[in-house]
Amino acid sequence: MNPRKLRQLLFVIVSALLAIGIVAVASASAMASQATYGHTFHFVHHHLASIAVGLLAGLACLAIPYEQLRRAARWLFVLSLLLLALVLLIGPEMGGAKRWVRLGRLSLQPSEFAQLSLVLYLADLLARHSGRLHEIRRGLLPPLAATGLMAGVVLIQPDLGTAIVMGAAAMLLLAIGRARGKHLALIMGVAAVAFVVLVFSEEYRMRRMFAFLDPMKDPRGSGYQILQSYVAMASGGVAGLGVGGSLQKLFYLPSAHADFIFAIIGEELGLLGATAVISLFGLFLACGFRIAMAAHDLFSKYLVCGLVGMIGLEAFINIAVVIGLLPTKGLPLPFISYGGSAMVINLVACALILQASRHGERYALGSALGR
Repeated sequence: MNPRKLRQLLFVIVSALLAIGIVAVASASAMASQATYGHTFHFVHHHLASIAVGLLAGLACLAIPYEQLRRAARWLFVLSLLLLALVLLIGPEMGGAKRWVRLGRLSLQPSEFAQLSLVLYLADLLARHSGRLHEIRRGLLPPLAATGLMAGVVLIQPDLGTAIVMGAAAMLLLAIGRARGKHLALIMGVAAVAFVVLVFSEEYRMRRMFAFLDPMKDPRGSGYQILQSYVAMASGGVAGLGVGGSLQKLFYLPSAHADFIFAIIGEELGLLGATAVISLFGLFLACGFRIAMAAHDLFSKYLVCGLVGMIGLEAFINIAVVIGLLPTKGLPLPFISYGGSAMVINLVACALILQASRHGERYALGSALGR
């Protein structure tokens, strides 16, 4: 499949996920919106506005010359660090965490932008040092230091889920860059030890871990959300209860229109609908990595792989949490969950993937004309 058809396929996949998300958010949030704001479409309006802002931001990225985007990578990295520091200084504390910056009635989550800027920065860094990844000091340390710095600031908020996504995206890029296997194994070992320490250093993380291992031990406390998610998925059966037919959205399942929206999809659309969503994400990964394979320069290859891997990993973690394969993490389902910052950044990431693919075509055409 040529790059143009791959771009068209990616557009169709993302459009399908957005359409499913709009319907799912409308259904899952109706009662909560009515109870809180007096009408059923408050969350849907905000969801549509986030999609509109993301599309406009994506179009703006497509209009920026590709080389300028690459040159801006290090400055965007620095800007992300400043925004994360700003959150820690002046951000409101919500649920025991400082993750948002308020601009009037708007709330922005800089860690979402930080993920994107980190991938962009690592793609540029690894492309410039691709021949040195077998070396520790000049090859591995710079990208590991950048990732550790960004993820470390995110952990202070605290936001372990986003930090894990950042680390996993960095590992994917190092593996694609053919870093030595023993170095990667050592990094993964250190990361595993750090994860255990982080989990057992905070009481709320320990509660989540124990709830994951045995949710019935505290069915009205730490195990409540995952048990309600199980009920939603089991109630859907094969064909589901129909759009709007969910019972768990009636204030039984917390975050029904946000992090746990996949459970509502499973309840209303059943196994068939849930499988369709998973299949669309599988197609997104396949299409995205095919675009990366067709790239004609290392920066584009790393950038596309990092962005596709970031979105794919978030989708995997979200779905795995909902069906009980992983402990609860506050990560949205890309393109589907309610959440402004994540939606905007994911659509911008798609625009960058398309931009990289178009750049590859122009590069190939220029080389052909040059010959």
